[in-house]
Amino acid sequence: MYERKDLSRHSSKWSLFSPVVEKIKYTFSSDDFAECKHCCEDAVNYSEQFKRYEGISRDNNAKFRQSRFNARRIRKRVVFKHGDCNVVQGNVAKRRRKYLQDIFTTLVDAQWRWTLLVFAMNFFLSWLLFALVWWLIVFTHGDLSEEHLSGNDTTYIPCVTNIRGFTSCFLFSIETQHTIGYGGRTPTEECPEAIFVMCIQSITGVMIQAFMVGVVFAKLSRPKKRTQTLMFSRNAVINHRDGVPCLMFRVGDMRKSHIIEAHVRAQLIKHKVTKEGENLPFFQTELKVSSKVGGDGEEDKIFFIWPTTIVHKIDCHSPLYNMSANNLLRERFEIVVILEGVIESTGMTTQARSSYLPSEILWGHRFQSLITFKKDSGEYEVDYALFNNTVEVDTPLCSAKELDERRAMYNHDGLGQCRMTGLFPTARSHSSDTLSSMDSLSIDDGHIEMKIPVSPIPVTVTAPRKQKKKRR
Repeated sequence: MYERKDLSRHSSKWSLFSPVVEKIKYTFSSDDFAECKHCCEDAVNYSEQFKRYEGISRDNNAKFRQSRFNARRIRKRVVFKHGDCNVVQGNVAKRRRKYLQDIFTTLVDAQWRWTLLVFAMNFFLSWLLFALVWWLIVFTHGDLSEEHLSGNDTTYIPCVTNIRGFTSCFLFSIETQHTIGYGGRTPTEECPEAIFVMCIQSITGVMIQAFMVGVVFAKLSRPKKRTQTLMFSRNAVINHRDGVPCLMFRVGDMRKSHIIEAHVRAQLIKHKVTKEGENLPFFQTELKVSSKVGGDGEEDKIFFIWPTTIVHKIDCHSPLYNMSANNLLRERFEIVVILEGVIESTGMTTQARSSYLPSEILWGHRFQSLITFKKDSGEYEVDYALFNNTVEVDTPLCSAKELDERRAMYNHDGLGQCRMTGLFPTARSHSSDTLSSMDSLSIDDGHIEMKIPVSPIPVTVTAPRKQKKKRR
C-alpha cells in the first residue's frame, strides 16, 4: 500500500488535496494509484521547471511578465521584440562604394545626426566652392587691385560690384545660390564668365536644396515610424478554441487612423537536418495564421479597429503538431510575426515585426478581454492596460498529435470518457461520489478525476478505478 510520507518532497503542491489521500489508497490498488501519482508528479515538475525557465514570474492575478533585457541576455534572437533584426552584414566587398552609389537610400537609412551633418555640409561646401570661383574671376579681372578698390577710377567697370575680398565673394555666393538679393553686390556685363558661373550656381543650388529636402522629407515620412504605435503582446499563448489546440498572440493599434488591408504572417525559425544530412540552422517554415480558427491564413484581412487575437491552428500540417508542454521548455526555435498594411493617412505600406521564443509562450493561458462598452458615452473602450494580461485555462499538457491519437482511440473503443476540460464532450454521471469538499477528486464510471491546482498550469489527471466484485 502506498504511504503518504513519500509525498513530502512535494508537500507544498500536494497539500491542497492531502486530506483525500487516505481515501484514495483504500479505493485503488497500489499499481493504479502509483500510476496516477506519477502523472501528477510530472505535472508538478513541469510547473517548477516552467517557473524557473528564463525569468518568467507570476503574480497573484495570474499575469505573466518577462523582462525584454532578460530574454535578450539568455537567448540570442533573430528579431527583437521591438522589431529590429539582429543581423549584421559582414565581409561585404566594396561596401562603401556600393553605399555611395545609392546615396539617397543611405542618407534616409542613416541616423539623424549624420543626415543633418550631410545636409549642412552640402550647403556650406557649395557656398565655399563658388566663393572661390568668384574670387578667381574678380582676381584675374583685376577688380581686387588697390587702384580699382580705391574708387578713383570712375570709368572702370568690375565683374561684380562691391567685391573687396574673399569674404565679399563668400557673401555674394550665398546671395546668388539662394536668390536672397540684398542689392549691394550685382554682376555686370563686363565678364561673360561671371554670367555663366551665376547660372551654374543657381541651378546647382536648386538641385542641392531639392535633394536634401527630399531626404529629410522621406526620413520624416517613413512608414517605419508608424510601427511605433502598432503593438504585439508580450507573450503568446497555447490553449483550446472550439476544441482545437491553437497558438495565439495579440496585435493592436493605438491610433485612431486605421491600418487598411492589414494582414499578419508568421515564420517559424528552427534548426533542421535534411534527408541528405545537410544542416539548416535557420530553416524558415510558414505558419498559417488567421483571425479565426477556421481561417486558412491566405488573404485573411483584419478589420483592425481594436486589438485582435491572431490564431494558428495546431493540426497535422503545423510544425508544432508534435510539441507538448514539457517539450516546449526544451525546444529551440523562434516564431517571427509580421503585421503589414497600408497607412490610411499617407497611403504607404508599413510593416511591424516581433518574435516569440519558447520561454515567451504560455501553455494553458488565454488573453484577457479588454473591450468594454461605456453606457454614459455610448462608445466602446479599449483598456490597453490589459493588453498583455492572460488568465489560466484548463489545457491538456500533451501534444496535438497525442491528443488526436487519444481522441481516435476513445472514439474507436466507445469509451468517450476523458476528464480534461475541453478535451472531449462528456456527460457527467449523476451518481458520482465526491470524496473531498475541495472537489479535487471524484469518481465517475470507473475513473478517478483529480484536479490539481498546479502553477502555472491547472491539470486534471485521470486513472482507472479498481472495479469492485459483484456479490452473487
